[in-house]
Parts: sequence; structure tokens; C-alpha cells
Amino acid sequence: MDYIFDNKTPIYMQLVDKIRLNIVSGKLKKGERLLSVRELALEFKVNPNTMQKALVELEQEGLIYTQRTSGKFVTENEDVIRDAKCTLAMNKAKTFMQDMESIGINKSEVLLYLQEVEENFYGTFKN
Repeated sequence: MDYIFDNKTPIYMQLVDKIRLNIVSGKLKKGERLLSVRELALEFKVNPNTMQKALVELEQEGLIYTQRTSGKFVTENEDVIRDAKCTLAMNKAKTFMQDMESIGINKSEVLLYLQEVEENFYGTFKN
């Protein structure tokens, strides 16, 4: 799979974000064994040292852990995953609100737009 990295953020942080998203979305299951550092580096087409740096960050966040001789695993701690999901959602909501404000849309207008989007989005899937 091809991953596109931007030039604004260090690659290891973009890797952290991508793997974190896979964990909180459930793509990577609780307790699931991760590929080795080398395999992950090949998958993401990055240097193994860059991947290792990303994994260290995820381990410090508690989203993954290492078992000696067995590899790295996704945490089974639901509280840690839920907290990471909440933080991610809050950051996205904050960015969204800042974007809306920058184009002159206030909170009540945002709510109207969201309601319209929800009706259109979910309406297309009801049929």
C-alpha cells in the first residue's frame, strides 16, 4: 500500500498518527501482534529507524507494548484506546471549528451545515 507523507510534519509523527488511527478505529485489534519493525518499514516504505522511532512513541502513549522475544502488540487496555480516540476526535473537531471560523461561519451555522450533511450523507445509505 502506498502512503503519501507531507513535508510539514516529521515522517515518524505521521507514522504514529496512521498507526494510532488504525488502533482507535479497530483496524488493528486489541492484543494483535504488529509486524516486525522491518516489515512495517517495508510496508510504509520508510527507513527502519524512522519506524522504530514511531513505535517508541506509540509505546510511550501506551497504545502498544513489547513482549520480549514475541514482538510488539496493540494494547488490550480499553481505557487507553478510548482516551486516544477521544483526543483524536477533539483535535479533529477543534481543527474543523477553526477552519469554519476562518471562512466566517459561526457555531450555529456550523450546526445547520452538519445537520444538512448528515441528512444527505445518511439519506444516500438508507435506500
